[in-house]
Amino acid sequence: MPLTPLDIHNKEFTRGFRGYDEDEVNDFLKQLIKDFEDVIRERDELYDRTKELEDRINHFSSIEETLNKSIYVAQESAEEVRKNAEKEGQLTVKEAEKNADRIINDALNKSRRIELEIEELKKQASVYQTKFKMLLEAQMEMLHSDEWLNLSEEEPAEADVYTGDGERLD
Repeated sequence: MPLTPLDIHNKEFTRGFRGYDEDEVNDFLKQLIKDFEDVIRERDELYDRTKELEDRINHFSSIEETLNKSIYVAQESAEEVRKNAEKEGQLTVKEAEKNADRIINDALNKSRRIELEIEELKKQASVYQTKFKMLLEAQMEMLHSDEWLNLSEEEPAEADVYTGDGERLD
């Protein structure tokens, strides 16, 4: 067991004939007690300081561990966000492609309908042209016929008046 300053202070030596000078021994012991107390106080201070530093190290280690976990979570979150953005981008591209296909198909269908309408209009124009040509030819035949000449010799007849429905008005 280590000596304490009190142990040193209370230590009594046996006296011998022609022993050491008692005052010198007492002065030395006093100095030894003082130095020993200083060493013990310094040791206790160093122990307290060491304990404080260990506590701070533990605190900073805890902070470091928390930061490392936070960084790991942030990295995982960033990776997840990147993957989600990539998936969303792919879905957006697919949706855009579908919309483009739909728009193209709608345009093609509309184009086909318009082509059919144009063909129908061409047929109707051809029919109208043919009917109009026949009407004009019939009118030209009437103009060249002899009946026209006979009209000037006959008495004027009552004009026949027809309604828009083709019925004769009397």
